[in-house]
Amino acid sequence: MSASSSSSLCTTTTVAVFVALCLVGAWMMTSSTDFPLEISSNKKSEVKEQPARVNFGASEEATSGNAIEGSDKFGDTDNNGTAVREEPNSEVPEEEKFTENMAEKPVDSKDTFDDANGKTEQFSTKEGVDAESGARQSVVSKEKNGDEEDRSGERKDDETTTVSDGEQSDSEKKDDQEEKVDGSDSQDTTDQPQIEEKVDESGEAGRSAKSNEVFPDGAQSELLKESNTENGSFSTQDSESKNEKEAQAASKSSGDETTYNWKLCNNNAGTDYIPCLDNEKDIKKLRSTKHYEHRERHCPVEPPTCIVPLPEGYKRSIEWPTSRDKVWYSNVPHTKLAEYKGHQNWVKVSGDHLMFPGGGTQFKNGALHYIDTIQQALPDIAWGKRSRVILDVGCGVASFGGYMFDRDVLTMSFAPKDEHEAQVQFALERGIPAISAVMGTKRLPYPSRVFDVIHCARCRVPWHIEGGMLLLELNRLLRPGGYFVWSATPVYQKLPEDVEIWNAMSSLTKSMCWKMVNKTKDKLNQVGMAIYQKPMDNNCYEKRPENSPPLCKETDAADAAWNVPLQACMHKLPVGQSVRGSKWPETWPQRLEKTPYWIDASHVGVYGKPGNEDFEADYAHWKRVASKSYVNGMGIDWSKVRNVMDMRAVYGGFAAALRDQQVWVMNVVPVDSPDTLPIIYERGLFGMYHDWCESFSTYPRTYDLLHADHLFSKLKKRCKLLPVFAEVDRILRPEGKLIVRDNAETVTELQGMVKSLQWEIRMTYTKDIEFSGAAEARVMAGYQLL
Repeated sequence: MSASSSSSLCTTTTVAVFVALCLVGAWMMTSSTDFPLEISSNKKSEVKEQPARVNFGASEEATSGNAIEGSDKFGDTDNNGTAVREEPNSEVPEEEKFTENMAEKPVDSKDTFDDANGKTEQFSTKEGVDAESGARQSVVSKEKNGDEEDRSGERKDDETTTVSDGEQSDSEKKDDQEEKVDGSDSQDTTDQPQIEEKVDESGEAGRSAKSNEVFPDGAQSELLKESNTENGSFSTQDSESKNEKEAQAASKSSGDETTYNWKLCNNNAGTDYIPCLDNEKDIKKLRSTKHYEHRERHCPVEPPTCIVPLPEGYKRSIEWPTSRDKVWYSNVPHTKLAEYKGHQNWVKVSGDHLMFPGGGTQFKNGALHYIDTIQQALPDIAWGKRSRVILDVGCGVASFGGYMFDRDVLTMSFAPKDEHEAQVQFALERGIPAISAVMGTKRLPYPSRVFDVIHCARCRVPWHIEGGMLLLELNRLLRPGGYFVWSATPVYQKLPEDVEIWNAMSSLTKSMCWKMVNKTKDKLNQVGMAIYQKPMDNNCYEKRPENSPPLCKETDAADAAWNVPLQACMHKLPVGQSVRGSKWPETWPQRLEKTPYWIDASHVGVYGKPGNEDFEADYAHWKRVASKSYVNGMGIDWSKVRNVMDMRAVYGGFAAALRDQQVWVMNVVPVDSPDTLPIIYERGLFGMYHDWCESFSTYPRTYDLLHADHLFSKLKKRCKLLPVFAEVDRILRPEGKLIVRDNAETVTELQGMVKSLQWEIRMTYTKDIEFSGAAEARVMAGYQLL
């Protein structure tokens, strides 16, 4: 064969092989036959195509349905409450995206608990695990409802309340979410845990829809990190109070425990049980009750972990403002006050309701007329402008405070749990602020010089005895330049006893340098009142011929209020233009937003910034959280929320951010937290000190919403969480809500307790080991059977 023939043959063979390979390749590309893949080497393709089939032990059906439905319940929202997703980061490796997607898939886990009758209840809870941080984070919701749940303990399937975004039905949301998983938006959820907004060069947070979240953005993120209290400007109530009870031994509950043996509380108080006020064992040991010691707090050494049952026939509380006039009798089934005070228009029984005509012992013809009478007697009192925060001593059913809302005034009402049965419970059921307390042997749980006005309408307090000790406690609480309004029989009656008391009070108030600015009589109600004003400086104190009542020692901290015994002395008034109490606050509502004049850059704030910057950053943070998450993004029906408590209030920013809602907020400053309560009052808000290792002085079922920002993780260092959560369950109303913001470890621990009581839990996840969300509590099938 010649060389040319050999070359031609090779060329022909090469061309034939090439054509054959092309044909085979084309056939392979167009063929519908599936070829097996090497699964062990890489699963990315399979995961991308089937993201809904990730399974953590639940059935495939549950994972693909309920898990997807719940994953966006508390995602970011725009101002209209519509769910918003962030754009995916194309630079994130596919493996990391898969990890995050796994963390966002809640599952239905089945848990059981045994009630007291041995019956096993089964329930479902959505939960999830953050694969990056190990965080299990939840929004818990307490929907306890005696009306929606019959007495047999069976839950009605058609009466559930869900926390959701926007106005879409659950089925519509499910369909939308499934489309996004299968379509072009399948990667959006990878960025959902990201909770911090991007900050531009000017330091302002971006306003785009995708940046909405409940945590601080940019520079505000350090708000979550508090400075060392010892190095800050604010001491704690713990350190200020000399005789505070010894802190309970630190103990830590197991986060893995998910079942608890809850039992009903067994005590004579029944459905109205207040552990620290109904401690009969300790009360019986008292040597004397002369100073109302039996009405003061006597907390059990071991806080109870029992559950307070609902009254028979309990119904969802009537909403504000209708509740001011009437409540369900079955919710507060007490009639003694109607029998004793019915002629004074306190409360009346009418069918299924208790009616509140708005009267009182000193204002039978209505609280509004009485309030206006005070304004006419002293125009300078300026309700809702100069006078914003007042204290009502011996409040009865708190109609005075209830109608003060019409004058833009916030009233802290209190009365003892005594023979005037359930008066404070009536007030709270009506949606009016009140606590159970008594003027006995200890200071009231408020800082000094914070109330603009203190009011007493026939409050039955013997102000004049024992050196005026009780009136001197009011002097401690009253702001310099503030007013004491006293409406009682000694002011206008001439009976020998009344004349004696009036003379004693006249002598006492004069020696205290209180000036009587008016004494008047209400012709309609046929009662009189005397109005006194506290001095603004120490000039009068120094000119008194006798040092009686004596001035308190320099070492006596006026702000110390937690379990501090009363003393018959007066604290000197502040000196210097930059000292708290030396000036009257801004008029309302300007005082709400303005940094107090006595907080400046020389103070170190709670979060480590200069005091004024700390205050402003805190307020900006909570305004953002409230508007973008709590109000618009959590599915909370705020028309059904009236009584609110911030369990760890700091500067009161949470309460300030809810100003436009028809709610009032009890701002609690724990005794071991920086003492910022005076700042809260300066803003025209109110609150009190409390040790959460003990029971709160309120009746069961009295708050619609509790807010706990990094409270429980701090409490774990001092006491067990189980009794604290039992207390939360006690004071929340059926269908009440608990919002918890805390680290993952603490939330996981709480989650076991929440699930054991069959509260409804909603989840949210973050890349930070922090939790945010709303909580709705459900009174569950076993609630009255445990």
